[in-house]
Amino acid sequence: MGGKKGRKISVDDLRNVHEEHKIWLSTIGADGHCADLSETRMSCMKLSKVNLSRANMCGVDLSSANLWGIILKETNLRNANLRGTFLLHGAVLTGADMSEADLTKANLSKAELGNVKLIKANLCKARLSGANLSGANLSEADLNKTKLNKTNLSKVNLQNACLTGADMRSVDNLTIDQLSEAKTLYKTKLDAELMEQVKEKHPHLLQKP
Repeated sequence: MGGKKGRKISVDDLRNVHEEHKIWLSTIGADGHCADLSETRMSCMKLSKVNLSRANMCGVDLSSANLWGIILKETNLRNANLRGTFLLHGAVLTGADMSEADLTKANLSKAELGNVKLIKANLCKARLSGANLSGANLSEADLNKTKLNKTNLSKVNLQNACLTGADMRSVDNLTIDQLSEAKTLYKTKLDAELMEQVKEKHPHLLQKP
């Protein structure tokens, strides 16, 4: 994670990086420069409605940052520190790689998270209510007490994911086959129909790990 070991960046320098990145995106790489914000310390910054799609933000520290409406399509956010980050309402992270990122208590409510990679990510107590997670890879992710209610979980990979205490009520497109791949469903909140299927076919998943 970025943390204190990362490099600091001023608001002016960040603005310049963003301007170069916008040119890079609009010219499909013919001009400007792709933003490299890897290992950068940007905690508590306000980056709402900024487009940093396909940027390198590996290991960035965005803890407690306000990313309302940010666009991070296919952005590299591996190992990023996103603890307590606000990504809700209009944030677009389609195809972003957030593998092994720390999203503890992050708010991603109603965010667009289709096809994101969240492999081994920490989403403990995060809020994803109403988010679109279709096609996302959550294998080996920690979803302890995560709010996933009213999310779209179509074709989401839950292999070896820890769903202890997660709220998965009123979700769309969740199947028993997906749930069967989870590491645990101990104290997971499910709609009655799915819960009955789990009890019938995979009761061991409901036991305390």
